Amino acid sequence: MMHSAHTRSLLLVLSAGVLWSTVGLGIRLIQDADVWQILLYRSISLSIFLYIVIYIRSRVSPFQQIIHAGLPGVIAGLSLVGAYAGGIYAIQHTSVANAMLLFAAAPFLAAILGWAVIGERVYKGTWISICFAMLGIAIMVGNQTFDSSLNGSLAALGSALGFAAFTVTLRWGKEAEMLPSVFLSGIFGVVITAMICTGLGLSFVISAQDSGISIGMGIFQVGAGLVLYTLGSKSLPAVELTLMSLGEVLLAPLWVWLLLGETVTSNILAGGCILLGAIAGNAIFGSRTRPPALL
Repeated sequence: MMHSAHTRSLLLVLSAGVLWSTVGLGIRLIQDADVWQILLYRSISLSIFLYIVIYIRSRVSPFQQIIHAGLPGVIAGLSLVGAYAGGIYAIQHTSVANAMLLFAAAPFLAAILGWAVIGERVYKGTWISICFAMLGIAIMVGNQTFDSSLNGSLAALGSALGFAAFTVTLRWGKEAEMLPSVFLSGIFGVVITAMICTGLGLSFVISAQDSGISIGMGIFQVGAGLVLYTLGSKSLPAVELTLMSLGEVLLAPLWVWLLLGETVTSNILAGGCILLGAIAGNAIFGSRTRPPALL
């Protein structure tokens, strides 16, 4: 019985990773929409989807739940908005492989933030893994000049920092459930992106293809992925969650290579291998906490 429950949890988390891995392909298929227009539509659909899911699960309005989250919930929600925006911009301006590999640095950034902000202990193995991860990142971005590609890499690291801040804030606020904070991030996303679109003179109306993809990403890629991850991760140890997160990082470039023919440079491959090795090594020898969910 325990074995079947463990297998079910693995399948749920694996399914979440498969959904999350489609983010690069989805953004690549968008034709004209700006990062803020994409995030606006994605935030609207995410908020509606999570409102329904949270209410069905708890029979309590998500708005009541986020009131109890307090300041940590607000910071967590805002952190995710920044992570989402950085992630979309990164994929629009650099290769999907480069962006996804840099997103994968989030667990290490979370370890550093947890140590610096809330005094969490970082184990020796994790510090060693962080050093190797920094080496891998340096190799990946070292030959990029001050152009769109470097901006995309910096945005990807900023996105990873946002995911890390979200994870640390949940631990600071001792929130066992992440969905209400993600719902709050959707609400913040709608308000903030609507204001930015108005300020930049961007239209609230985009093409049917762009709006359909953006709405679909909010429901399936982010929303359904998070629900599956939440259901499956409760009974899995950190090492398995971290190792399974590598599947998402590897699948995302595979989809755009198979369907769109996008390739990667040797620097990204070499640095990415070191970074993935650092993540795997930390999962086996150094990690004691769950990795942040990569959205």
